[in-house]
Amino acid sequence: MSAAVITPPLEEPVRNELAELELDNGEDDKTPGLDAPTAKKNKKKKKKKKPAGDTQEEGISEEPKPEGIEVEGGADQAEGEAGGDAPAKKKKKKKKKGGAGGGGGGNKPQQTDPPTIAICDLFPDGEFPLGEICQYTDDNLWRTSSQEMKMKDFAFEEALKEARQAAEAHRQVRQYVQSWIKPGLTMVEICERLEECSRRMIKENGLQAGLAFPTGCSINHCAAHYTPNPGDKTVLMYDDVCKIDFGTHVNGRIIDCAWTVHFNPKFDPLVNAAKAATNMGIKCAGIDARLNEIGEAIQEVMESYEVELDGNTYQVKCIRNLNGHSIEPYKIHAGKTVPIIKGGEAIKMEEGEFYAIETFGSTGKGMVHDDVDCSHYMKNFDIGHVPIRINRAKGLLNSINKNFGTLAFCKRWVERAGETKYLLALKHLCDLGIVNDYPPRTLR
Repeated sequence: MSAAVITPPLEEPVRNELAELELDNGEDDKTPGLDAPTAKKNKKKKKKKKPAGDTQEEGISEEPKPEGIEVEGGADQAEGEAGGDAPAKKKKKKKKKGGAGGGGGGNKPQQTDPPTIAICDLFPDGEFPLGEICQYTDDNLWRTSSQEMKMKDFAFEEALKEARQAAEAHRQVRQYVQSWIKPGLTMVEICERLEECSRRMIKENGLQAGLAFPTGCSINHCAAHYTPNPGDKTVLMYDDVCKIDFGTHVNGRIIDCAWTVHFNPKFDPLVNAAKAATNMGIKCAGIDARLNEIGEAIQEVMESYEVELDGNTYQVKCIRNLNGHSIEPYKIHAGKTVPIIKGGEAIKMEEGEFYAIETFGSTGKGMVHDDVDCSHYMKNFDIGHVPIRINRAKGLLNSINKNFGTLAFCKRWVERAGETKYLLALKHLCDLGIVNDYPPRTLR
């Protein structure tokens, strides 16, 4: 694993402008070989000529400014002091016109707080931020220098851009939710605020872009697949450990990412164990990596942690029957599983595949079972034609195909799509195998 932080250098026009500003402020007003009166005359001549000569300042407005460096405000203020107000105002208008066009010479839009600008509008050039880049290791080092492999990566770039757009939307929504989530909020309120922001960031557009699956907010002994159904009045408490899990997608490229929310510091070791185990899984993943070896490395890290609760010490255990998984377009569970314990099949990861590395730590026995009140559903990806005799079930299936396709959904979303009195129809679709139900997974 490697990471780089790049600070872009000042470009040459900016250096020239800063040098002139220093000169006009009287910090460098002595010229070698001239006496003091002559130097003063030269300085006055320079100040008189400066308002007439805007070629260099125009060059600055045309050149892209380096990121992270605030030049415009300070430069305008200094120009007003040194060369008069009229030229400065004129240049300021030119800069604004250049920035409003969204071209290469203008400033990029800045995200608001709370975030309201969609990611595709925030990066109109389509160059979305890169995530953490893990370099090839061991037997795959040759891929870094092989021209053939570089061309394959380039051909895959369009899919990566879609994934990066969805990932950036996920990241900004995640940061926004972390700024306000607190004890006392209902789970319905948390999910609806998160989903509203997520829809704005991804610029929801039917099945082309939107939410990939319902927001999971599993609490305490519930490990996964819980989202509040309509009428659920569950409230987040100070001593709760809540797993927030939501997804975004662009053209079916799904980002599946989660984090743990807790307020009581006594749960820090449990959360740190899951973080460390996840990072280890990501580090071990890659082309030709064997899934069983990834699971073994995850378990070794996870179970090296202990948690002290109410005077008792518990070893953190991996939940054996929960796994990570491969992801394909519009298919959240694509067939391959990434275990989080030792054992399993020695299947290799292959190039071009997407995976979700998921780790689950527990102070219990490390096994989950299906609970009763189901909230997650998803149409069977491989289902063929199945005759449906109940008209209401046919209508519900048409609504599912239109709004969700083969992506997961929940009862709240069905009602948001305008469906009413749908429970029997939904049960009928599940009985026929057209729709699969995914009940909450709770610890034994």
